[in-house]
Amino acid sequence: MKLLDTAELKTLIEALLFAAPGPVRAGQLAAALHPDLPPARVSAVVELLAEEYRQTRRGFVLQELAEGYQLRTRPEHAEYIRRLHHSRPVRLSRAALETLAIIAYRQPVTRADVDYLRGVDSGAVMKTLLDRHLVRMVGRKDLPGRPVLYGTGPEFLEFFGLRSLAELPSLPEFNELPPDLLEAVESLSTAAGEAFADQDGKSQG
Repeated sequence: MKLLDTAELKTLIEALLFAAPGPVRAGQLAAALHPDLPPARVSAVVELLAEEYRQTRRGFVLQELAEGYQLRTRPEHAEYIRRLHHSRPVRLSRAALETLAIIAYRQPVTRADVDYLRGVDSGAVMKTLLDRHLVRMVGRKDLPGRPVLYGTGPEFLEFFGLRSLAELPSLPEFNELPPDLLEAVESLSTAAGEAFADQDGKSQG
């Protein structure tokens, strides 16, 4: 198999990202393209593509998120995409945002930890977040009854457009959810809702 030049790589990587259902890592792209292709070269070509999209003002952008790359439509185009698909923007309730913020910053945590910090039962909210794959079970705590531990996964990063949890705003340890955290997460949720106007098609990216 011949080595691919940069122009060929651009075309092929663009096709793979367009066809992918979610973020794709550089190593995955490299393995699909050539057995001897270094992931570092793929990353370099992806950056070239992303810069081309920025300069030519396309209707989509190439973002690095959830430890991979994805083509995503621009947030400012969300209203038109919603009209096409007759869909509504994704919204999270205040209770869901509170719960999600606690799990994101304190993970891994048990449901009892979340209930204690929120001061109310979080069972229904946790189920919603689990159903949306924003939260997942990551293990069990070494306590009587072996309670389930919860954390976030790749879908959380993809939803909020983050490359990793390291991109979350730095916050001191807290014993209850501070107002500024809730406001920050609400802002993220609004932006994510605009970007994910339709979760079943190319409006995701």
